[in-house]
Amino acid sequence: MLDYDKEADAYDASRGGEPRAAAAADAVLGLVPDDIQALLDVACGTGIVTRRLAAARPTLRVTGADAAQGMARMAAARLPGAVIRADTRRLPFPDASFDAVTSVWLLHLVDGAEDVRAIVAECARVLRPGGVYVTTVDKAAAHDVGSDIDAVLASRPRRPAQDRPEDVEAYAVEHGLTPAGGARFRGHGQGRSPRSTVADLRRGWFTRIAPDDPLAERFVTLLEALPDQEVPRPDPRFALRAFRKIPAARTP
Repeated sequence: MLDYDKEADAYDASRGGEPRAAAAADAVLGLVPDDIQALLDVACGTGIVTRRLAAARPTLRVTGADAAQGMARMAAARLPGAVIRADTRRLPFPDASFDAVTSVWLLHLVDGAEDVRAIVAECARVLRPGGVYVTTVDKAAAHDVGSDIDAVLASRPRRPAQDRPEDVEAYAVEHGLTPAGGARFRGHGQGRSPRSTVADLRRGWFTRIAPDDPLAERFVTLLEALPDQEVPRPDPRFALRAFRKIPAARTP
């Protein structure tokens, strides 16, 4: 996993910047009711999406939380007084504190299914009855756009996706959440080119292929044979799922 303290300063520029953040925020807000008053953005990163959530609805109280000091520092500069450092598996808020909770580009990063389940459980815990949890799912699949690069890399070893929609839905249901829709948005400026993919392989960004692995060099050779070495292929399309917290049944 990347060191997000070290990555913080360059993170936004390397991942689509403001256009991608705008697309993400718009898609999230399309799944969140207009009348909510308090939203928690867990694993808010640099706050580039969080700030847009707050700016789009001036009456909405937005709080950001991130475990990485470098990320939280940048987010706090964007939303002064509204960002804390926190482990998303143990959120420092009372039960039923927020009308909405969001986690964008988080669940695919953690160590395994138990961590995903713990995060979903915490997001459900701090939601008020009737509140909405919105999260990205199946992040790795978003980058498979049917390009010639994807064809070259099709046989690569992959880490099992721990943010599969069906798994996330099962964890949500375990904790009193019910499916409430979904959306997709474009990862602007993140289309791979053959040359950028070679660079990613040599940096070790493909988690199951070490840079010094002969397999990495075999893929490099195939990628370098593709046409239009600098031309980005289509941008990824990220998926969001929304879940609503079921209100407790009233006793007669």
